[in-house]
Amino acid sequence: MTLLQEPDAPPAMAAPVSSRPFAHRDFVFYYLQRVFNSVAIQMQSVAIGWQIYDITGRAIDLGFVGLALFAPALLLMLVTGHAADRFDRRNILLACFAVEATCCAGLSWMSAQGMTSPLPIYLILIVFGSARAFVAPASNALATNLVPRAALPSAIAWTSSSWQLATIGGPALGGFAYAYAGGAEGVYAIAAALVIAGIVTASMIRPRGRPDTQSSEDEGTWSRAIAGLRFIRSRPAVLGAVTLDMVAVLCGGATALLPIFARDVLGTGPEGLGLLRGSPAIGALAIAILLATRPLGRRAGATMLIAVIVYGAMTILFGLSRSLPLSMFALALLGAADMFSVNVRSSLIQLATPDRMRGRVGAANAVFIGASNELGELRAGFMAAWLGAVPAVVIGGIGTILITSTWALLFPALGRVDRLSDVRAE
Repeated sequence: MTLLQEPDAPPAMAAPVSSRPFAHRDFVFYYLQRVFNSVAIQMQSVAIGWQIYDITGRAIDLGFVGLALFAPALLLMLVTGHAADRFDRRNILLACFAVEATCCAGLSWMSAQGMTSPLPIYLILIVFGSARAFVAPASNALATNLVPRAALPSAIAWTSSSWQLATIGGPALGGFAYAYAGGAEGVYAIAAALVIAGIVTASMIRPRGRPDTQSSEDEGTWSRAIAGLRFIRSRPAVLGAVTLDMVAVLCGGATALLPIFARDVLGTGPEGLGLLRGSPAIGALAIAILLATRPLGRRAGATMLIAVIVYGAMTILFGLSRSLPLSMFALALLGAADMFSVNVRSSLIQLATPDRMRGRVGAANAVFIGASNELGELRAGFMAAWLGAVPAVVIGGIGTILITSTWALLFPALGRVDRLSDVRAE
């Protein structure tokens, strides 16, 4: 077995390593492939939301998009994490990106044929979601192998910025492409091309071999598979951060309902939907760049709790707004608050987890994230169908604030987290 050397433990007499992430060649290619893939996903999300709502006109059908993407991650969690800790993480990415590109091309072809039912979209999304389930733990764990430990907090922030950068440009590009470049068919074709660009840049990352699992031969397969869940449960601060992010976003998430707000509440079209989808990323990108250049100092845990409360408050403001600029402003602040939470959660997990377990812990974390995002969309869809889009969003924002207050009492260890740089893997 080829053992990976920890980035913070260079060989004897090795040249000094830079603490700046972009000084490391492989991280540059890693960052670029994340941007390409993330832009493709965001463009595709805009097209899918608008296309399904245009076909059915029902909010609940938008919620099923989240379920189709989340179910594979939940069902495959033990397999995806185990794979990321046993096989070359770069090769996992390359294989999964090939599946994603095929799915995008399939959506483009079916849209060109004309669709009157959302069922074919859901079926392809299940395949797409299965590929994404393997991407998340492999990608997050691979990043820790590309930079020294001193650069890891900054690398995490920059990695988050890649998603936010894509979330700014992707939805806007997707909305305008939908309106002026052939509708859904054109959007999916562009997304397929971007995923292929991600394959090219990911292939430029030098192979890293297999992680050093350091697991004893008498340790059962099941025990190794669930090690990620056991690890999270054994660390109260990590458990509190992960579950708070999950429950808060599950309650407060309104992404699935943006097509309804764009068309029925704010009176705009696909272009307006693209602007709404990109607004949270504007605030998040600003904070991501700030944290990449000036990482959080003291009271990181308390900062996360306050940020989630702000997230809930901005969700309420968005739900009550009837103005496109005000809605974009609320979503931008919502995204900024969410980035603080993401940074604390991601840093806690990556810094506290030994490399031999990062794939399995990352897979468990990906399920928590999926539950917050995709199941949050399902929750929003059901509530909107029952109560209407505006009450669904406002009630969700109130729930987020109440849950955060409860979590502060249930997980005092999270509030006591001070400097992230002091967190160590055991």
